[in-house]
Amino acid sequence: MTVTTPALDPRTAALLVMDYQQEILSSLPGLDNPEALLSRVAGAIADMRAYGAAIVYVRVGFTEADWAAIPPANRTFSFLGRQRLMHHADPATNIHRQLAPEPGDITIRKTRYGALSTTDLDRRLRDRGITTLVIAGITTSGVVLSTVTDAADRDYRLYVLSDGVTDPDPQVHQTLMTSVFPRLAHVIDTAELRSLLHGSHSGTYEASR
Repeated sequence: MTVTTPALDPRTAALLVMDYQQEILSSLPGLDNPEALLSRVAGAIADMRAYGAAIVYVRVGFTEADWAAIPPANRTFSFLGRQRLMHHADPATNIHRQLAPEPGDITIRKTRYGALSTTDLDRRLRDRGITTLVIAGITTSGVVLSTVTDAADRDYRLYVLSDGVTDPDPQVHQTLMTSVFPRLAHVIDTAELRSLLHGSHSGTYEASR
């Protein structure tokens, strides 16, 4: 059965660029061709921006109070707290320079995996009338999985960029991309995103004639 990817209206869409931080990129073991990955995501940002979509940058970073508030039961983040890792003011936690935010973009700082759970991002998206999210991020099994499941529960229409996400575990990445995410989102690549945006522009043009 052929599944048709629904149209994407950039006026009600946002591209989430998640955890593309220098420290995270440099810490991933065996990341295949990070320059190509960054180039594809930069292209998606440019495409979405050109059609008037919102661009949202999500970064993980902690204050002293954030570290102190992490309970021992949280296996991942209690370690970060004990080691005092990913301080929000450390330049290494900035968005990678190749994907740098521009004036008018939304920048969000989070303290857990997901982009929505410890932030006001949901409210800020709703205030802008955004109902569709296009997802790019590292890692697939971390921020991407957490954000996709949370956003699906909040009734966003979701598109996951298959060539804009990556994970150090290829098997986990493959399972998520082929078995988990298709139940929650439309899995497309950056070329398909460009085509959907072009189609939305053509549709708007035709409707206005």
